[in-house]
Amino acid sequence: MFKTNQYFDGKVVSIALESAEGKATVGVMEAGEYEFGTDTIEIMTVISGALTIQQPGENEWKTYSKFESFQVEKGVRFKVKCSEDTPYLCLYK
Repeated sequence: MFKTNQYFDGKVVSIALESAEGKATVGVMEAGEYEFGTDTIEIMTVISGALTIQQPGENEWKTYSKFESFQVEKGVRFKVKCSEDTPYLCLYK
């Protein structure tokens, strides 16, 4: 059975699943700015659109576009901006 998660008053919605690569979520972020915390290593892949990320401890932002991935370490907080509704895949390690 899938589990649906909603964050930021429904502006970020994801569906949790077990994939061949382990635990994962597929979701959509509404255009906006968000800050997330991690319990595990997360590998996020942009499905369409773009996500602009500020990794913990860094001042610069980096943009990831369609089919590009980035990794966020366990036990940190990171910031995300998107200018349009953006779907993503997140794998948990």
